[in-house]
Amino acid sequence: MTTSKLVVCLALGVSSLQPQQNPHTTTSSSTSSQHLAKQLAANAVASVLATFAATAPAVAITSDVRSQLSYLQIKGTGLANRCNEVVGTGSINVPSSGYKLVDLCLEPKTWQVEEEVANKKGDVTKQFVNTKLMTRQTYTLDGISGKLEGGSSITFKEEDGIDYAPTTVQLPGGERVPFLFTIKELVAKGNGGSFKPGFEFGGSFKVPSYRTGLFLDPKGRGMTTGYDQAQALPASQTGTDAQDELANEINKVFDVFDGSIEFAVSQVNPEDGEIGGVFVSSQPSDTDLGSKEPKKILSKGIFYGKVVKD
Repeated sequence: MTTSKLVVCLALGVSSLQPQQNPHTTTSSSTSSQHLAKQLAANAVASVLATFAATAPAVAITSDVRSQLSYLQIKGTGLANRCNEVVGTGSINVPSSGYKLVDLCLEPKTWQVEEEVANKKGDVTKQFVNTKLMTRQTYTLDGISGKLEGGSSITFKEEDGIDYAPTTVQLPGGERVPFLFTIKELVAKGNGGSFKPGFEFGGSFKVPSYRTGLFLDPKGRGMTTGYDQAQALPASQTGTDAQDELANEINKVFDVFDGSIEFAVSQVNPEDGEIGGVFVSSQPSDTDLGSKEPKKILSKGIFYGKVVKD
């Protein structure tokens, strides 16, 4: 299989590896060449439409496959937003020092937001509802690295990498919820001295504000720059309480919250030091610099990492 065909297969899914068949096609000698030509043309059109319609690749891509692809072969296919997947079920022992985890990649697959939902009886309960992703294919964390400490338990401390990605999802009612998908300053621990299928580890991390202090809202108000209040409502300058309800809009705050994440290893490649599996992350959403209450975001997906000597 050529490299170009492999890229198309990775982008379209496993169906592109199979020859297309038509239930009305027969192998009898009565099939005319004109009918066959129409059939081939229809299949070609269907392949082009599938290329533009494909949004969720189905074929796994390993580190060996990715290393054979050039920038131009990956550009525009969505493969840059995907994590490598691991093949294997071995184990990797982690000594007490001298090792680190590199190329850690987190690729979310689903996002849920905690909302108040009323049932038929009118009772209101908090539930996680499914959402629609509004961000393009730039929501994956990649190239993250940090020290590993082994022994009777394994501890990973995040230090560097692309460890945040501004993301927006949409609720069923149309409300859009922005949040900063991140694992900044993650300290994850797990019982056991080796990575193997079934090994679980997790911990807490910091969630910085979605926007920085230089951001200006539509009325020109900001945290470190801009106006102190909305210019069309100067009542706050007179000492009255006319703008008390706008206090959170006026006084911008750079919020830093806590999040948590749990990893579960399902594949291990001891020869290359690769581990892979699934994760579940819980974190707050954006507060618009303190003017809104944060919502709870639940992200689920796959991860990849590589254990190397420090």
